[in-house]
Amino acid sequence: MIGNLLRRLALVTVCVPAACLVACGGGTTEGVLTPTRMISFGDAFSDIGSQGTTSKYTVNDATTNTWVEQVASGYALTITPSTAGGLGFARGNARIVAKPDAAGQAATLTVTEQIDAFLVNNKPELNDLILINGGVSDIVSQASAVIAGTLAESDMITNVKQAGTDLGGQVRRLVQQGAKHVLVVGAHNLGETPWATRTGKATLLSDASVKFNEALLLSIVDLGNQVLYVDLYNYAKGVVLTPTSFGFTDATTVACTSVDAGNGIGTGSGQVNSALCTGTTVIAGAEVDKKYNSYVFADGIYFTPAMNRLFGTNAHSRVRLRF
Repeated sequence: MIGNLLRRLALVTVCVPAACLVACGGGTTEGVLTPTRMISFGDAFSDIGSQGTTSKYTVNDATTNTWVEQVASGYALTITPSTAGGLGFARGNARIVAKPDAAGQAATLTVTEQIDAFLVNNKPELNDLILINGGVSDIVSQASAVIAGTLAESDMITNVKQAGTDLGGQVRRLVQQGAKHVLVVGAHNLGETPWATRTGKATLLSDASVKFNEALLLSIVDLGNQVLYVDLYNYAKGVVLTPTSFGFTDATTVACTSVDAGNGIGTGSGQVNSALCTGTTVIAGAEVDKKYNSYVFADGIYFTPAMNRLFGTNAHSRVRLRF
């Protein structure tokens, strides 16, 4: 029921009259957009190395290992972090509006602040492809408070829904600034992650993921001319439920062994943080021939390079069909 509701909402978002014929199965304009720039905003899922080349939230193995870079490669483009002068503004643990971030750091740019930083010296151009994601860090932050006993579950859901609406507001802001091609990704199902299994909060995390995505979709439902929602929730759910169908062997085990003494990804101290993970800090045997790519999860929340590439390829194909 949850998945069906999200699919219906996503279809409405994508298929407003006339503007989205290709995405709905009609039309012959595949691949009309040839982006000249790619710009990205979001959290750890879209962070392409804001803290350095080995700080992506996956296995840092010098491959194309994030979904953002995979989309860029489909257009023969490159994208570099804004901290290195590029247009990749996403930051690990970034929330939509609220601070501190999911790991308790106040200095991390929120998604709103990332867009602020872009707009200081830039504006969307006609052939830009803008990628924006969010939700995971807000859910992690709120769930951590519930686990600590400082927040009621009902208040968590209220706050998460507001965060979804807030992300939609930032998408609308980009459109109002002139953006013509915006790809939006919400939260994957955190209730189907190794973190959910460890905490015993699978039902709450699933509910929060759904509520965030619903609020996001409802807030952008009228922006179909410029906006494409790509459904990570249901895509990742399919992979987790039937990993072998997608070339994976394990959708429950964490591939990395890079334990962080601090609260690196917001799920508590002493937990695996994939931003610290390399091709050698993986479970025994997984370093051989990059076998860690047969796993879905790099840490308790974030994905391996293979899963990132898989979703990135899917997102690229959706963009070509839509724009």
